Amino acid sequence: MNLSEEGRIFLDEHRVGHLATADREAVPHVVPICFARLDDRLYFVADEKPKRNGPKRLKRLANIAQNPHVALIVDDYREDWTKLAFLLLHLEAAVVEADQEYEEALAALRRKYPRYRNMKLLLATNPIIRMSIRRWHFWQASDPATG
Repeated sequence: MNLSEEGRIFLDEHRVGHLATADREAVPHVVPICFARLDDRLYFVADEKPKRNGPKRLKRLANIAQNPHVALIVDDYREDWTKLAFLLLHLEAAVVEADQEYEEALAALRRKYPRYRNMKLLLATNPIIRMSIRRWHFWQASDPATG
């Protein structure tokens, strides 16, 4: 499914989203993630930040293996509620297997997040997840003063 230009811009301007996964029993798990967009696909990598069991044994990856239906929310929250906005994406997630797609996704993540440029040795062997859009909803508050 194609995302609107407004949705693409919103994603490109934001640095973090909250990924919801669920296991086969539908037990939810929500974590913040860094992501990059290539066309209408989103990618994230199991990076090298400290993790209890290592990047390849993350709950989000285990959940995706059991249930590829995920959701991502990217939002703006302000105390001024006339400036609220969010983009909710329902996605199909899968581990990237093809070398070229992996390299393109990794390059996009490194362009967006300078910290990833310093994780060169191990990052290139960690799983990258592709998320393809199934449906989406964009909402933005309107300022009553401007309509």
